[in-house]
Amino acid sequence: MVNCSRFLGYTKDENKRLVIVPEEAEIVKRIYREYLEGSSMDKIKKGLEADGILTGAGKKRWHTSTIRKILSNEKYIGDALLQKTYTVDFLTKKRVVNNGIVPQYYVENNHEAIIPREIFMQVQEELVRRSRGHISTSGKKRNFSSNHVFSQIIFCGECGEIYRRVHWNNRGKKSIVWRCVSRLENTGLTCHSRTVLEDMIGLATVDAINKLIGQKDGFLTILKENIETVISETDNNIVSEIDKKLEELQKDLLRLANSKEDYNDIADEIYRLREERHKALAEEAGKKGSKQRLEDMEKFINEQSILLEEYDEQLVRRLIEKITVYDDKLTIEFKSGIEIDIEK
Repeated sequence: MVNCSRFLGYTKDENKRLVIVPEEAEIVKRIYREYLEGSSMDKIKKGLEADGILTGAGKKRWHTSTIRKILSNEKYIGDALLQKTYTVDFLTKKRVVNNGIVPQYYVENNHEAIIPREIFMQVQEELVRRSRGHISTSGKKRNFSSNHVFSQIIFCGECGEIYRRVHWNNRGKKSIVWRCVSRLENTGLTCHSRTVLEDMIGLATVDAINKLIGQKDGFLTILKENIETVISETDNNIVSEIDKKLEELQKDLLRLANSKEDYNDIADEIYRLREERHKALAEEAGKKGSKQRLEDMEKFINEQSILLEEYDEQLVRRLIEKITVYDDKLTIEFKSGIEIDIEK
């Protein structure tokens, strides 16, 4: 049985099977799309409220915790993790989070998916990346920011620190520039890196994307080779093997518990295998995310027949991973791993 009360995107049919509610599914897709495009959970929340969209519980007010649950819920890819919670008191119906006290069961393809599996994996990877933030060369942790498309993707080629957006008034002339934080605050690092106009960075991204389009045959060959490499390194058997071991250990644990024998060693092994499974899933998600980014770039190059004429923020969010500022050039690194130098 899968609970679908207050569950945006699904309801149950007469056979108590999960079925998609189309208009709600579009809201779920919007949340995933906006998150991958760089929006923060708070920005997504405010956008949904501004558009008068109701939560799964029919409320006007959204919470970032609700957005996070939607972004990490495996049910949206058609899977179901059963017994996330369990009842501790059948009189009061009190339920608590299942931290391994009772067996959990992961059922793949349990119902129709709303979100493609590869998109879900990309979101899980992005959730981890944002929660880690960026540890700068000075050792300071800088939390994720989605205030601007260039936030935390511009780095200094001299000291390795990030660049920060600054509203500059130079001799009465106002402009928006990006400067290395080592020149804005005391990081303990000496840096003489240049200040870069925001408009110039935008033009550099246009030049890099156009260079990619103009030399598509060469770049497509590289992308195809990289995709083949990722596929050859992907091993889908690790998780299934761990699941088989866990299933056997769960049975042994229940047998020992029922006969009132000591089951601590088995319980410890179950916890160890669950950690191993989690790491294997994270590694697998990373490889699938890499493959998806490569395929996205391949698709973009194949579909783009004309050069860009102006700066496109959405393309920057979709394609570009990092920009490094040097004295004589900007190095644009795409999410596919391709790097292009632009002299600016």
